[in-house]
Amino acid sequence: MNSLHNIFQIKDNLRTKRISSYDKTGNNRDCIRIQGGETSEIAVIEGAGIIRHIWITLKTADPFIRRNAIIRMYWDGETHPSVEAPLGDFFGQGWGEEYNFISLPLAAAPMKGRALNSYFPMPFGDGAKITIENQSDSDIESFYFYVDYEVHPTISKSSGRFHAWWNRELTEVHPEEGETEWGIVAAQGENKTDAHNYLFADIEGKGHFIGINYFVDSPGPMWYGEGDDMWMVDGEPWPGSLHGTGTEDFFNSSWCPNEIYLHPYFGYARIPDKLGWMGRTHCYRFFLEDPIYFDKSLRASIEHGHDNALTLDLSTVAYWYQTEPHKIYPPLPGRGLRQNMPEVTVRDVHMWRHEWRKAMGGGKTLWGNERK
Repeated sequence: MNSLHNIFQIKDNLRTKRISSYDKTGNNRDCIRIQGGETSEIAVIEGAGIIRHIWITLKTADPFIRRNAIIRMYWDGETHPSVEAPLGDFFGQGWGEEYNFISLPLAAAPMKGRALNSYFPMPFGDGAKITIENQSDSDIESFYFYVDYEVHPTISKSSGRFHAWWNRELTEVHPEEGETEWGIVAAQGENKTDAHNYLFADIEGKGHFIGINYFVDSPGPMWYGEGDDMWMVDGEPWPGSLHGTGTEDFFNSSWCPNEIYLHPYFGYARIPDKLGWMGRTHCYRFFLEDPIYFDKSLRASIEHGHDNALTLDLSTVAYWYQTEPHKIYPPLPGRGLRQNMPEVTVRDVHMWRHEWRKAMGGGKTLWGNERK
């Protein structure tokens, strides 16, 4: 990342350029239209350079466009994208929602998080291409964008290329005793493998991992974050070179937080306002001062509850740099498979209480914390 300590230095053989949606007729229609089902190439750059900044905002009738639109990036004439993610998730907004998000490399800025920004440097040696695929039934009526980049004489092949991958899983409860987080239902087991963890990076090549946006939707009020992060570098066995102590610890916080906190490198951009930790939480962490290096491969995952004891709707965007070629990503789940899980409502919780009351014998003054 650029830093202020050398901003005064004058550099040779560089030129700053921009590709934008400005109205080339000189009028004020400074946007493009992307029809439903259409893929638009918003930036095609020849030669060598570094993309320094991307800004996007849009208008459409589709309220779920941040999941229904896909951003892809290609470097050096490659066929398979190095970046592939739903538009909102890539810039740090989960579930197709609009909300403000602040970090050093990514931001969703006012009005109400509708201005999407990236400051990740993205080098390329022989061309770059950025596309937006509108998988919605609605047109994106107005799509505004800047792509600001530097023209360089050359960029070495040894320079890492920027990558980002979106994944999602409705996690299955692994222990036979069911959702027994904190030992509430039964004694908890020991997890001595990463086989059942939620996978957020599966990388082949040489490079370094630099960040993650982590979106968790919890259908129950239990704390979702007892899961440890686990990193297997260059094919090493469990427990790996880096092994965490809990989800909130991985995101540089503590003691089951449920509050908005926005640090340049880590934080909580969205939290639920329900019972306990029920609902949607967006955690993020960027390893800009402490990248995770790998020479051959990296498998990074996290438990969904200790010993993978919780059903959660988890989705992530992982960010890293590596030399090419990269491992081809699995096919992006179709639009129907990217929809949100239904919201658990007050009515649902009341029905849980009703079933619990029957299981307790139907007493007329049962409070809710009685146990057999």
